[in-house]
Amino acid sequence: MSGRELTLLTEGRVELLGRIMSGSNATFLVELSCGDDSNWAVYKPVAGERPLADFDAGLHRRERAAYLLSEALGWGIVPPTVVRTDAPLGVGSLQWFIEGDLEEHYFTLFADSPETHPELARMALFDYVANNTDRKSGHVLRGTDGHIWGIDHGLCFSAAFKLRTVIWDFAGDPVPDALLEDISPLAAAVPPDLAALLDEAEVAALQRRVQRMLQEKVLPVDRTGMRYPWPLV
Repeated sequence: MSGRELTLLTEGRVELLGRIMSGSNATFLVELSCGDDSNWAVYKPVAGERPLADFDAGLHRRERAAYLLSEALGWGIVPPTVVRTDAPLGVGSLQWFIEGDLEEHYFTLFADSPETHPELARMALFDYVANNTDRKSGHVLRGTDGHIWGIDHGLCFSAAFKLRTVIWDFAGDPVPDALLEDISPLAAAVPPDLAALLDEAEVAALQRRVQRMLQEKVLPVDRTGMRYPWPLV
């Protein structure tokens, strides 16, 4: 996270601009401002969460945890994300807004931009490690600088294996040694700031997933045909 991003996300004034209607939970576009500097962000307040049977309230913590995981791995998949308690509708996550072509998403990137395949395959590994339950095609973005981003990680890190994703095109492919080296420290210990956002069972399950991947060294295969989110995009 750059100094500018950190300052705006953690200290900037938060002004509601409007609701983003695509999500099942209340999500808002906000403007962050600090002095003469400003930028958009995505705000997900706890007060706007729909109750879920398999995830406790507080999905904003998982949004932050996904960012911390991405940073611990050095992969830069998740946009800078913080938790703010002083936002307009109460405690929630603030994520740096990614500008890009709204017509692009996982399916179009995979089909039309083969140069993105290594980053997409890495995202598949990230989703396995994070146990992402909701990797829709529209949750994969290409920024104006060409960087591939993943968003919407509130349904991650369950202790029970719940992987649901549209990224199955690389199933069964060997994981590059460099990526295995990146995840290997998690087998022994999860960074404290990340672990603090999860419960003990979720931390232990994350470590078991990493340990299994280090043994199998291939991206997971869906043998049920049911590990897809809905809607797909």
